[in-house]
Amino acid sequence: MGTPLYTVSALRQIESSAQANLPAGELMRRAGAAAARLIHGRQRDARVLIVCGPGNNGGDGYVCGAELRALGHRVALVALAPPATDDARAAARRWADGGGATLAALSDDEGFDVIVDAMFGIGMTRPLAGPFLDAARRMSAQRARVIAIDVPSGLDADRGAWVGDVPGVHASATMTFLGAKPGLYTHDGTDAAGRVTIDMLGVEPAPSPGALLDPADFAPVRAPRARNSHKGTYGNVLVVGGHVGMVGAALISARAALRLGAGRVYVDCIGVPDLRLDPVQPELMFRRSSEVVPVDAIVIGCGLGADEGAAAALRFALLQPTPLVLDADALNRIAADGALQQALLNHRAARVLTPHPLEAARLLGRGARDVQSDRIGAAVELAQRLASIVVLKGAGTVIAEPDGRWWINPTGSPALATAGTGDALAGMIGALIAQGFAADVATRAAAWLHGAAADEFGADVGLVAGEIAPIAARILARLRRG
Repeated sequence: MGTPLYTVSALRQIESSAQANLPAGELMRRAGAAAARLIHGRQRDARVLIVCGPGNNGGDGYVCGAELRALGHRVALVALAPPATDDARAAARRWADGGGATLAALSDDEGFDVIVDAMFGIGMTRPLAGPFLDAARRMSAQRARVIAIDVPSGLDADRGAWVGDVPGVHASATMTFLGAKPGLYTHDGTDAAGRVTIDMLGVEPAPSPGALLDPADFAPVRAPRARNSHKGTYGNVLVVGGHVGMVGAALISARAALRLGAGRVYVDCIGVPDLRLDPVQPELMFRRSSEVVPVDAIVIGCGLGADEGAAAALRFALLQPTPLVLDADALNRIAADGALQQALLNHRAARVLTPHPLEAARLLGRGARDVQSDRIGAAVELAQRLASIVVLKGAGTVIAEPDGRWWINPTGSPALATAGTGDALAGMIGALIAQGFAADVATRAAAWLHGAAADEFGADVGLVAGEIAPIAARILARLRRG
């Protein structure tokens, strides 16, 4: 797996084990020194403001300040509350003994080159309030200069949501310790954390069921194709959807499947049975589902609709011993119909579900807000409940598998926030499955490539869904050459 992601409870265990074999305060010394090195590497002779809280995160701030002073930086330190742990108190004494002055309140900080958020770390359980909230707002207004220590104050390190829905510090960069936290890479954390740097503080990484998705997680897809191959080698995909007024969704998905390497792609537009040609992509073939099965993968749901014809098409697909990629209306139908949900559980091949938060909420029988407040938990629960691979789309897409493993995809940008991008993803997954890759590997590869295409586009607006797969195919070609 890629970079491991650790929950707060796992980090507490890692920290406790490490401290048992180290002098008191050693991890804090290493953390503060690591943060100081990051700042020193960015700018020499900087004016630095460090804002400390009462716990060990504040202690890291005191150490950071002392290290920066020793490196020749001009450092001002504000303690918004007295140190409340033994290690933090010791760090504060060393700061004072070295000649460091401690202020009790923020003053005009316009002249500082760098502002360090050392108020609260991974232990936040209550929303920011009082002087801490005021400090968070003032720091966030100058985000470009803010570096957070461990996690931006106010952020739930596990879930990436603001504790108590109270926005906290928005940083341009975060230096995090002992391992990466999932909350830095999904939901509100994607905007709050900025560029994340991980320092293990000399502690060996521990196993984790979660990881940051990396090309190493889909190595089989990165292997070049054999020259001695033909279209039959790379499988057949059937895309089912395209009800009246929604034909575009099925076409976007089918075109993406073709671009990602499927040998043949068939389209069943259930609302427009007379459609026989896509003038933009004439390579696509239009057939009724019953005319082309068996195939190597079925993608169903893109513009499927909500009438009986849609339900019949879904029932037919669920009866096929073929890997399924279920999106959009297919998920909504399953959420609303217990018989279809049972048919999904009875299905005899791999299933990949690609919900956005509202679709996931319907499948789980709860609100979208609840899903967003714990994206990893929701994705894992859904994967286990429906014995399927789940791709919970959004900022920091979560991929969960029935065995409890999960990934957060670090690629992607707001350019994907436009109609049809999810249809493209579904087609891309179907294409890779049809080529013979295991469904879990295909899903991880498609999600990473889908986001990487948006990153390569290079702007946060202007990308349309039909452009994603061609860019993704070029990125895949580069990976294979490498």
